[in-house]
Order: sequence, then C-alpha cells, then structure tokens
Amino acid sequence: MQPRNMSMSGVVDLAAVKAAGEAKQKAEQERSRAAEGNGAPGPAGLVIDVSEADFEAEVLQRSAEVPVVIDFWAEWCEPCKQLSPVLERLTQEYAGRLLLAKIDVDQNQMLMQQFGVQGIPAVFAVVAGQALPLFQGAAPEQQIRATLDQLVQVAEQRFGITGLQGVPQEEAGEQPAEPQAPEDPVLAAAQQALDSGDLPGAIQAYRNKLSDDPANVEAKVGLAMAELLSRVQDMDARQVRKDAADRPSDVAAQLQVADLDMAGGHVEDAFGRLVDTVRRTAGEDRDAARVRLLELFEVIGPEDPRVVTARAALARALF
Repeated sequence: MQPRNMSMSGVVDLAAVKAAGEAKQKAEQERSRAAEGNGAPGPAGLVIDVSEADFEAEVLQRSAEVPVVIDFWAEWCEPCKQLSPVLERLTQEYAGRLLLAKIDVDQNQMLMQQFGVQGIPAVFAVVAGQALPLFQGAAPEQQIRATLDQLVQVAEQRFGITGLQGVPQEEAGEQPAEPQAPEDPVLAAAQQALDSGDLPGAIQAYRNKLSDDPANVEAKVGLAMAELLSRVQDMDARQVRKDAADRPSDVAAQLQVADLDMAGGHVEDAFGRLVDTVRRTAGEDRDAARVRLLELFEVIGPEDPRVVTARAALARALF
C-alpha cells in the first residue's frame, strides 16, 4: 500500500515521555557530548525486537534522540515477510538516523490496540514521544524510502533530532547476518521491477515464476500487489468514489473503489464492499466481484484474520 504523505497533524501524544521541547534539548546535549569525544549513547543495533515490557525504554525514551520506526508484524503474515527485510535493509542504510523496532502483534496485543492497528503489516514512527502512522501494507521500496526521508526531515526540523552519531553502516547490525538462501533470480527481477515502479515488468516476472511454480506464495502475493498497484495508479480517486456513490449497481465502479480502499490500507472496507456486491448481484456481475475479492485476498495472504472473516462472509453471500 502506498505510504501517506507525512504530516505532524493528528499525531497521538504518548504521555509516558517528555514534551517535545525537552526532547529537543536532550538531543542537543547528546550532540554536544558526541562533539566533545565522549560519544552519544546508542543501541547495540539499529534493528531491535521490542515487547510491551521494554517498549518505554527501547522506543519512547530513545525517540528523544532518534526517530524510531515501528514495524507491526506476525509470523503468519505473508506481506510482512516482504516488507520487513526492506525496512531492515533501509534502516542499516540510514546508519543511525533512525531505529527500527519490530513488534510481534501475536505477543503484544496491548501495543497493537494502543496504536489502533487494524491490520498488518502496519508501520508507525515515534518522534520525541509522539506517534504517527506512516503506512499500512507492503509498499514499493521507493515509496518507503521517500517516507523515511520525510520522517528524518520532520524529526530534525521540528524537534532538532538528528539521530545517533558515528554509527558506521557496516557495523550497524547487532549480530552478523545469518546465511541467506540463494536468491531466486526471477523473483529478484520481479521485486526489483516492483520497487522501481515498473509494474508491467513486475507483473510479467511474477507470472513467469508462477508458470514454473504455481504454488509459490511469494510470487502469488507479489503478482496480486503489482496488479493492484497497476489498476489504481492512474485513477482519479475523487471521481471514482463519486461514480460508485452515484451508481451503486455499477459493478465496475464498485470494483474500482474496492481497489482504492485496498491500496490505501482500508482492507475491511474493500472486502466488505465486494462481499455486498456479490450478495446483491448475479451472473457475470457476481462472478466479477467474487474474482476480484479472491485477488485481493492474495495481497495480504490467506492466513490474515481479515481474509478468514471475509472468506466466511463470501461463502454466506454465495450460498
């Protein structure tokens, strides 16, 4: 899904930390100590696993010195497996200008509720004790990078927070990287095309992979994501929503709005609209709505609870 343009409007104050002015003063003090050669305190690594028990120390307190990006994920979430490695690699590239805190939602339900997470993957940031949503869903790398650039800029200009000083990129990781399995060249080419915005190229590459390996989960998710982004990239969102509201029986219009909702991270809205469309239609119209719903299921993976719920609703609508 496409990251939102960053804004400090609508941020949620987290009472457990000091006010932004105090955070800015602390950041200035840390930079002064670093300039004197004492070195600013920093984490052992830039990518850390965080739980409810250490959230205040690892996220809230550190956010006074460096922007902390939060990746809400779960082991069963297929899009998370696409997004998390990108976030981890980009965090290393930023070399101390931000941290990445990974939160397993299955183990930390309270944090998920406090942040109002409706679905995963979901990415937030905490700056000077203030939380703001960044984006939901697996987004292309170039859009993630643009969002992180904006986060770093907001942190510096608004709060004077410039991150940890003197963290070499090659030493940023907490532990040596684990050996990686050989990369699939077809999937690598597909991901590269997706990250660069070459949606036709990504679609074709994922289709090539599926022609050889029809059960490949990564290719299924990637193809569904690339096709969704391709459908919405030239849409006039305002006009599409107006058309759907004016013509509720127009199935094509309902499919377009469902795509927009999905691309914007409003998963339940997209699924609900399509289930209602299936319930109200018959014949080719019903089949078109059903097929599109199944395609959108692939975007976030069959084990996502929202897919399980929507699949049951679809069965009731059909039978």
